[in-house]
Amino acid sequence: MLMRKMSQLIGLGAAAALLITGCGNGGTGDSTGTTAEPGGKAEGATYTFRLAEAHPADYPTTKGDMRFAELVKERSGGRITIDVFPSAQLGEEKSVIEQVQLGAIEFTRVSTGPMAEFSKDFGVFSLPYIFDNDDHVWSFLLSDAGTGLLDSLESSGMKGLAYYSSGSRSFYSSKPLTKLEDLKGMKIRVIENKLNMDIMEALGASATPMPYGEVYSSLQTGVIDAAENNYPSYYSSKHYEVAPHYLLDSHQRVPEVLLISKQVWDKLSAEDQDIIRQAALDSIEYQRDEWAKYEQESEEKVREGGATITEVTDFTPWKQAVAPVIDKYRSQYQEVLEAIEAARP
Repeated sequence: MLMRKMSQLIGLGAAAALLITGCGNGGTGDSTGTTAEPGGKAEGATYTFRLAEAHPADYPTTKGDMRFAELVKERSGGRITIDVFPSAQLGEEKSVIEQVQLGAIEFTRVSTGPMAEFSKDFGVFSLPYIFDNDDHVWSFLLSDAGTGLLDSLESSGMKGLAYYSSGSRSFYSSKPLTKLEDLKGMKIRVIENKLNMDIMEALGASATPMPYGEVYSSLQTGVIDAAENNYPSYYSSKHYEVAPHYLLDSHQRVPEVLLISKQVWDKLSAEDQDIIRQAALDSIEYQRDEWAKYEQESEEKVREGGATITEVTDFTPWKQAVAPVIDKYRSQYQEVLEAIEAARP
């Protein structure tokens, strides 16, 4: 099975390579007959690429993808087309990342969470309360240190182009939840990694790893008491129907990242690389605006649906509770944590 899967992926990679080199005038240019630069990078070539997206078409990250694709097409004079495939049409995140590494899929947008597997410093985003607010997050992401994180993915066959917003993660429960003490003893669904389990333990809760698709029924039947996510996911998953108590503690801020295959990137001319890089950066503001609007709409919808929202006003006890977790992982992320501290507005 493994060999069959690898042969399929390699075959897809070969097909993608043919797609890239087969467009335009024999892969060396478009119908105007422009020629290739030294090294074989086509100047003025025509391309059709694919961008894999797990979220639905109306989700803010997907809208960011589409804005990026529009800018690339516009600035390349229509030479470069990027077709966005939402709703995991090209596969789930893990499978897509593997195909991007092989060049079988050219672009994708994924959470920075799984990227720690390819560049360990990305794991820093799972640490609790390392950012004060959204402004602090973006001050870091747009800094040289944030760009350095994107560049660190190149050794794994990918190039990071830009970050997108995904807000902050907070707790919601089927039981009353208005303060830190209410979490004690609760069975809380978490993403399956050691750091998240350590956070739950520090907060006095019991971590329960499970697939996202099982959360609704597990909250409904009492298999778990609570879960955690951002406002839009809380709304779109309809978890507010079975867990109507939402506590805005914003314990994690895990951004998204827009990626291109390094194999594909290296085949592009310097001009086309500049077009794609700048279009990605210029799509950030649009995506952030779309996120802010969707977040507000989601809050209004869950309130209308009967959810009770409690805002945390004093984060001191929360930060004190998870301080041992920060200390435990500090040596792994020391340099990045210093850069995050320095980025505080």
